[in-house]
Amino acid sequence: MASSNKSIYAALAANLLIALTKFVAGFFSNSAAMIAEGVHSVVDTANQVLLLFGLRQSRKEPDATHPFGYGKELYFYSFIVSILIFGLGGGVSMFQGITHIMHPDKPGDPTWSYVVLGISVIFEGSSFIIAAKEFNKLRGGLSWWRAITKSKDPSTFLVLFEDSAAVIGLFIVAICLYLGHTFHIDYLDGLASLLVGILLICVSLILARESRSLLMGEGIGTATKQRITEIVEQDKDVIKLMHILSTYQSPNEIVLMLIIAFKTDLDVLSLDKTIVRLRNQIKDEYNLIHFVIIQPDTFLGKVSHNVQLYI
Repeated sequence: MASSNKSIYAALAANLLIALTKFVAGFFSNSAAMIAEGVHSVVDTANQVLLLFGLRQSRKEPDATHPFGYGKELYFYSFIVSILIFGLGGGVSMFQGITHIMHPDKPGDPTWSYVVLGISVIFEGSSFIIAAKEFNKLRGGLSWWRAITKSKDPSTFLVLFEDSAAVIGLFIVAICLYLGHTFHIDYLDGLASLLVGILLICVSLILARESRSLLMGEGIGTATKQRITEIVEQDKDVIKLMHILSTYQSPNEIVLMLIIAFKTDLDVLSLDKTIVRLRNQIKDEYNLIHFVIIQPDTFLGKVSHNVQLYI
């Protein structure tokens, strides 16, 4: 979590430093593309603030109304961030682009735009490198895309996607700005804004998909399920592990429910001891599993009958 905070603060600092300069450059050079980039930076700045707020909210202690804690707050605010990128970032940029393609303005002096673009590439590129390095530490041996889809901490890949989109957007604007002024093609400025908008909408759809999946409740992976099955079924008092149900409450907290068929000759005291033993073994091996709920079943071939719930 500390690593994700580092990348968020780096992105926040970069966006704050360049948002105002983009607007100033866009005003003096009469560039819709630079205005679109300014909107992009403002949206990114708001996104970093929302992510930091979501991280803070997710650390709140459980209470009577939220017995499993507030971990999903991070997933909620990550989803809001993806909507903001779509609506404000992508929507405004596309609107500006279409307007200036249909009614192109005569561009002003591009000098300030080039200066700001150069500075922006340095700051946004630095932020992207920090985010990429931090995410690289977390992905292990997985490919980048596989690590993103498997990650349960949206604050890591959200910043990575935002920064990569920002860098790509800056190069799009720079190329279109150069071609437009060199060959006197006024509508290329609007085209750059439109392309930035399309880029942001594509990124927001990917982020919304991942954030929605986490918000709806993703469970543990196949390898973890297999290992938990081994732990449970190796116990001398267990006949069979019937079902495994799980959900991530936060990137660092899992709720696990096991439906287990125990041997029928166990008395209540022995059953209690077995359940405590299994729960401790699982929590000792997987420190992210904070809650283990065990429900005994009577195993009758393919048919099982629920008996009682133990937490």
